[in-house]
Amino acid sequence: MTTGLPSQTQVIELLGGEFARAGYEIEDVVIDTRARPPRITVIADGDTALDLDTVAALSRSASTLLDGLDSSADSYVLEVSSPGVDRPLTSEKHFRRARGRKIELELSDGTRLTGRVGQTRGATVALVVRDGRDWAVRDIPFAGIAKAVVQVEFSSPSRAELDLAGVGETEFVT
Repeated sequence: MTTGLPSQTQVIELLGGEFARAGYEIEDVVIDTRARPPRITVIADGDTALDLDTVAALSRSASTLLDGLDSSADSYVLEVSSPGVDRPLTSEKHFRRARGRKIELELSDGTRLTGRVGQTRGATVALVVRDGRDWAVRDIPFAGIAKAVVQVEFSSPSRAELDLAGVGETEFVT
């Protein structure tokens, strides 16, 4: 059965350049043909946060490009969003983009750490962790990370913690 919708590959090829020009890359495309109307979800990420104005602009340009396809799909819902906070951090770019965010790590030896992402350098990420009443920076090799997930925060981090992470207050996004 044909849905008249473009394939995941077609959506990525069609929209990839437009998103790249805006400073974002397409992380995933999910096409749900069971929804009524069908839904095309484009998940984008970049080194700067995807704000509502940018989502609106990307949605408009994506819609124009998708509507230009010779397709028999009458209608669909297009959604452009950023990865959810529950997305695991699996690559250096994910850690770079999560700079200043609080994460929970599980190392390959089973050790669990909670800390704030600092700078990525080569094959390591700096993690700001509690050291008694103070803060310390611990360099964690990417190869030693089994799992990493951003944590939801309800209060602002301390100035000292942000300084060690190399993040200014204006850069910090909750």
